Amino acid sequence: MARGLKVLSALDSAKTQYYHFKAIMIAGMGLFSDSYDLFSITLITKMLGRIYYSDSNEIRQVNPIVVSALVSVALLGTAIGQLLFGRLGDLKGRRHVYGIALLLMITSSLASGFSICTTKRACVFLSLAFFRFFLGLGIGGDYPLSSTIMSEFANKRTRGSFIAAVFSMQGFGILASATVTMVVCSIFRRASKPASAYDVPPEADVAWRLILMIGSVPAALTYYWRMMMPETARYTALVEQNVLQAAKDMEKVLDVAMSQIAEEDPLSPTNNAVYPLLSREFLRRHGRDLFACSTNWFLLDIVFYSQVLFQSEIYKQYMKHKDKQDVYEEAFYLARIQAILAVCSTIPGYFFTVYFIDRIGRVKIQMIGFFFMAVSFFAIGVPYYSYWTNAKNQHNKGFMVLYGLAFFFANFGPNTTTFIVPAELFPARFRSTCHGISGAVGKVGAIIGSVGFLWASHKVKEEGYPKGIGMEASLIILGGVCIMGMFVTYFFTKETMGRSLEENEVEQSHHAEEYNNL
Repeated sequence: MARGLKVLSALDSAKTQYYHFKAIMIAGMGLFSDSYDLFSITLITKMLGRIYYSDSNEIRQVNPIVVSALVSVALLGTAIGQLLFGRLGDLKGRRHVYGIALLLMITSSLASGFSICTTKRACVFLSLAFFRFFLGLGIGGDYPLSSTIMSEFANKRTRGSFIAAVFSMQGFGILASATVTMVVCSIFRRASKPASAYDVPPEADVAWRLILMIGSVPAALTYYWRMMMPETARYTALVEQNVLQAAKDMEKVLDVAMSQIAEEDPLSPTNNAVYPLLSREFLRRHGRDLFACSTNWFLLDIVFYSQVLFQSEIYKQYMKHKDKQDVYEEAFYLARIQAILAVCSTIPGYFFTVYFIDRIGRVKIQMIGFFFMAVSFFAIGVPYYSYWTNAKNQHNKGFMVLYGLAFFFANFGPNTTTFIVPAELFPARFRSTCHGISGAVGKVGAIIGSVGFLWASHKVKEEGYPKGIGMEASLIILGGVCIMGMFVTYFFTKETMGRSLEENEVEQSHHAEEYNNL
């Protein structure tokens, strides 16, 4: 049985050492660049509106259809990338496709900034959308591979913390996108000195491109080390059936002697249960878990991406009127608010998860997160027009505290756990595939959240958006989605804390048999 292999037992019981932290940084830089690239678009669209849509008499926003297309095309690419690279990770090996995903992400990020045209608006946005689709493919590939690789290298005692630490780099990516935007805008503003809010210097067209391209730097810096990583022992032993090579690979990276992890009969088969992905046996054993992971991720991403991508609508009351700030100032002030939110709520949420996930478990953290996100949205949404936007309360600090709590509990909650659990529940030969399926379903929710709620949040027709249901109804609906996530977690999600990946696999099979015999 796979559970008895010495090399896997050594991985599960290994003390925390240098290679674990190295793996966290290598895998984490991919997530860093992922979030930088996905969330920087919300900042630069303000600049794009002034560069390509405004004139000397009027300041306009980017056409809402174009904004929706730019957001959706990257998310669509991400969903396809999760399915494609997730499956390839199980068929060809984690290491072999890991570098391809990163390389695609680096080149697409650079190409996004180099967009083919500089003056023709349609050409600029079409080329930007084209390259962002391929950027999404690379980002999508990074999700299942980073999570799976970290789960297969980690020991069972701190596995959750290690995967959460990888995912926490997403918070630093969000902070970096805001920081880079502020720095670039400040430098360009000093250099070009716009005469008024209506003056858009030609250098602004360089600024937004530079902001996008800088996102490729961290990923590029880790490309060499990612290529030098050995294949995970679990894939080599359980999928490729090469136990001896798995032991040799682990001897190189972990502080363990070959004599401790080598098998007496390394040629014996390691897995007797053979069934294809598209089979009744797979559905019997893992269908319920795949449903739980996919549904939770779907519900979470509806809320999380709408939260991030219509934040400019939320922050409108805290910013100067667009006629009183130039092209650089508008992006700067929006980035500053995003940076404050990242430092005060987003990143601390990740850190709380890293600390508590192997102490109180994935299920409890996920339920706590969904519950308090719902409370925050209801507290903001129900009195949104009657209280929060009232002239007397427009700058009420309580509003930002509640909105910050929603971000905190997203990350000390389902945003992190939905990334972790799929990498722990499924067998090695389906692990990255099932993670990719779960994430792809989540990105469908992200498209609904970012595009649907971006349009729905406008109570009146404004800035090219049609009249929608308004912020109050939108926020209340998001709170209801969080309540649904809490119930799905309670009834369907299995706890994986404290057990090896192989023990989780056996446990889920036993649960499936008991469930089907009811």
